[in-house]
Amino acid sequence: MSQTHSKSRQQAEIAFANAQSQFFGRNSAAEELDSLMQAREAKTVRLREARLAKASKDREAATASLLAKRAKRD
Repeated sequence: MSQTHSKSRQQAEIAFANAQSQFFGRNSAAEELDSLMQAREAKTVRLREARLAKASKDREAATASLLAKRAKRD
């Protein structure tokens, strides 16, 4: 059974549908931004950990080198 609505009701339905699609579009855009931010934060953590590990390794190598030089002098 098909219902016929007044022209103003049809316009209101169309306006509501447009508003709803904009609302859901914003939500999906916000979710996408959240996902991008989480990926960026995870990458930052990985890079920071790698940088700190390299700095620690470099310090250990420099210390070992200095100790080796000191042992040769003595």
